[in-house]
Amino acid sequence: MSSTLSVAPGTSRSGAPAAPDHRTSAEQRDVTVTDPSLVKRAVKAAALGNAMEWFDFGVYGYLTATLGHVFFPTASSTAQVLSTLGTFAAAFLVRPIGGAFFGPLGDRIGRQKVLAITMIMMAAGTFAIGLIPSYGAIGVWAPVLLIVARMVQGFSTGGEYGGACTFIAEYAPDKRRGFFGSFLEFGTLIGYVAGAGLATALTTLMSSGDLYGWGWRIPFLIAGPIGLVGLYVRMKLEETPAFQKLAEEAEAKQKSQPKPKLRDMFVGKGAGNAMMLCIALVLVFNVTDYMLLSYMPT
Repeated sequence: MSSTLSVAPGTSRSGAPAAPDHRTSAEQRDVTVTDPSLVKRAVKAAALGNAMEWFDFGVYGYLTATLGHVFFPTASSTAQVLSTLGTFAAAFLVRPIGGAFFGPLGDRIGRQKVLAITMIMMAAGTFAIGLIPSYGAIGVWAPVLLIVARMVQGFSTGGEYGGACTFIAEYAPDKRRGFFGSFLEFGTLIGYVAGAGLATALTTLMSSGDLYGWGWRIPFLIAGPIGLVGLYVRMKLEETPAFQKLAEEAEAKQKSQPKPKLRDMFVGKGAGNAMMLCIALVLVFNVTDYMLLSYMPT
């Protein structure tokens, strides 16, 4: 006959008093426990930096009609808009390359360093757009330089968003990662709203001659000081505790395990369907987003 051993509260099965549990409620709920003040600082820095990145990235779309007149003056008004949107799309071609480059780099040197690099690249690419001479000054080289600057922006953005998501996820407690991660999207929204507000103010308050002559440069030149502020904020952060803890373990595993290949993301067991589903969801969201927020305002 089996019997059930009853254990009194506060005692172990041996009858000795159980050791008191000094863990906080957060520690009892979560495996990953971090300083709440440090988590808030990390989230604010990532969201603020993301807002600055997407201000730089989005303001181009809101000035499409103006940029078409500056860089493609010989084309019709419709062709100007389409040509400008074509250079806008150039950034999206290199975003996957940026993600594939900065993702593994962040695993090697740390998330904080990668986020600092992407901030510098985005600010530099946007600031460079504000310095490009018009088509009337250097001819076809003006749109060529514009495409190059946009590709620098896209390459930076490819590493920015994934890196910032990872940065917040590794700082946040286990059961609040979704909540803290949502602030990244909030930062994106703030950046877009700020870019739209500034572009609207310029087109409303300035004459067409001033806007085409020099006013369009203002939002892009602002990226310089904005980038320095974002860089300062991010450089003040420490590397994530999870990365510090796993760095040595990852180094040991790399010596004993084969290096994962990029194609495994698409053809690995169960990975192909998941990857295609993610691509489809992002495609639908982004097409709708840029159609409403970038194309229709033109």
